[in-house]
Amino acid sequence: MEELVYSTLNQFSTFILFFIVAISLYVLSKGADILVDQAVSLSIRWGVPKMIIGATIVSLGTTLPEVTVSVIAAINGNPDLALGNAIGSIIADTGLIIGLAALVGRLPIDKNVISRQGRLQLMSGLLLAIVSLPIFSKGVEGRITQPMGFIFIGLLILYIIITIQWGKKSNGGETSNLQEERSPLFLQFIKMALGIFLVIASSKILIPSVEIVAIRAGIPQSVIAATLVAFGTSLPELVTAITAVKKGHGELAVGNIIGADILNVLFVTGSAAAVTKGGLLVPTDFYKLQIPTMLIVLVAFHIFAKNKDNVISKGEGLFLVGMYFVYLILNYTWI
Repeated sequence: MEELVYSTLNQFSTFILFFIVAISLYVLSKGADILVDQAVSLSIRWGVPKMIIGATIVSLGTTLPEVTVSVIAAINGNPDLALGNAIGSIIADTGLIIGLAALVGRLPIDKNVISRQGRLQLMSGLLLAIVSLPIFSKGVEGRITQPMGFIFIGLLILYIIITIQWGKKSNGGETSNLQEERSPLFLQFIKMALGIFLVIASSKILIPSVEIVAIRAGIPQSVIAATLVAFGTSLPELVTAITAVKKGHGELAVGNIIGADILNVLFVTGSAAAVTKGGLLVPTDFYKLQIPTMLIVLVAFHIFAKNKDNVISKGEGLFLVGMYFVYLILNYTWI
């Protein structure tokens, strides 16, 4: 399906592709509007913190592009692309998206959720870094084995169950507004599914369109794989986060990113490793840039999230965005 979309788009002129990019961005923003509105509505209906909704339902929906790209890449014999997409998406989510969200609006932090989901986010990143080490494989390069992939999927199921239980015990302080939403529950889920579909479908058109334009502009394919693919699959999280912040629901944006980071390890990497007998090979270059950057960004976010102001400041957001652009520059420099 993706090859058909790519070959079809490749037949258009660059001017038409720019028009397609503009339309895709518009649909993407509308889908994000629907998704955020319905996610907030569900949090009000259930009395569950918006950060919990963001870390489960919303992040599961917006992480689907990463899962699709990584699993297909692994099946097609490109495990480095699959793993690179997962790690690159974590860096883009935590560095670029959280950073930009903090710069465009207020990004409040729920201390209780950060102490639980935030800890799992950091532990997931550390787990991925550890299992990628060569000491767990027979060669000089690391390898995330197929059995480890199934373990990750098992941990994913456990994470979802535990998070739902936490949500049931939590009270987001919004139950007093419960009467604001009178739409049937099934209709809310349909609207949310529509929002997720619009976000992902538009991303599937937007990503190859931008990639084709980049190739025509003479940008190396390796650079595109290391930057545009990871950024493109993180686009749903980016648009959803910015939309949530602009609507005054920064907690939803933070929860979405925390959940997306955890899912990039357990769902994206786990699924990609599970579908390949040889597992995911970890290129030696990943130990120099990808994995260290991922850990630095995650630790920085964890520190910022625990400050006394209960908000990610604009200065902290600027630092995270700066880290992401340094990462991009190093990708270009080291190729």
